Amino acid sequence: MFEQFQDIPYQAITDLGDVQLMVKRLDLVHPSISGNKFFKLKYNLIEARKLGYTQLLSFGGAYSNHIYALAHAAQQYGFESIGIIRGEELQDQALNPMLATASTLGMQLQFISRQDYRRKHTPEFLAELQQRYPNAYIIPEGGSNDLAIQGTAEILTDFDRENFDVICCAVGTGGTITGLINASSPQQKVIGFSALKGDFLDDDVRKWTTKNNWQIYSDNTFGGYAKYDQRLLNFMENMQQKYQLPLEPIYTGKAFYQLWQLIQQHHFTASTRILFIHTGGLHKDSSD
Repeated sequence: MFEQFQDIPYQAITDLGDVQLMVKRLDLVHPSISGNKFFKLKYNLIEARKLGYTQLLSFGGAYSNHIYALAHAAQQYGFESIGIIRGEELQDQALNPMLATASTLGMQLQFISRQDYRRKHTPEFLAELQQRYPNAYIIPEGGSNDLAIQGTAEILTDFDRENFDVICCAVGTGGTITGLINASSPQQKVIGFSALKGDFLDDDVRKWTTKNNWQIYSDNTFGGYAKYDQRLLNFMENMQQKYQLPLEPIYTGKAFYQLWQLIQQHHFTASTRILFIHTGGLHKDSSD
């Protein structure tokens, strides 16, 4: 279960002066379960099958990459799937391309109010769901739990530990950066760029790691989650044209933009070897 579609390629970004920058293209790891989602779901699905569950249930917003990937994974590996979607008003609207694809793949979509959605992590709410769906293996929003971190730790290889000084990635729920931190070598620095406003992610990551070789930047999110402007879109277009590097504006575009700014500001010492983890989020069904 969860065989990689192909070896993960590295892409060099040139003409950056004294620093070296490589991009690890996790977006190419699998045709439909791409990026960090492949690694976050891997051990959760193995555990679900081991425990005899026949359904997978998780949570997300209208444009959730996690829900999209979960629908593909469930269909591919023989599970039924249930998506608890934030925003009960969406049930009276036409499905956007991502939710439409999830539905076509067999995912049962349940739209709930934003107030109820905020209870998604509480024991009472989870118990209600488990009673309603006794055959469902429940995965947290974004897929981040101990098994996800076990999977995302596999993103870093011995080659990565030996050949890079700084590891960078976008941060949503914290599961991917925590896996990278846990797998990093003591001399490496792990830097995350948050897609959300606020510094609460630091506390979340500290629950999962005892290491201190990391930092999360959350002061340049372009206004908050899923918000962006023409400046970011122009930057992404430039990266596509100059390096054939595809980015999206929710996670990877913001993260790469902030890393680019640090490089231009000479934040890193000469000869620093930087590895940017491209966490995916690119798919033909997205309207973003």
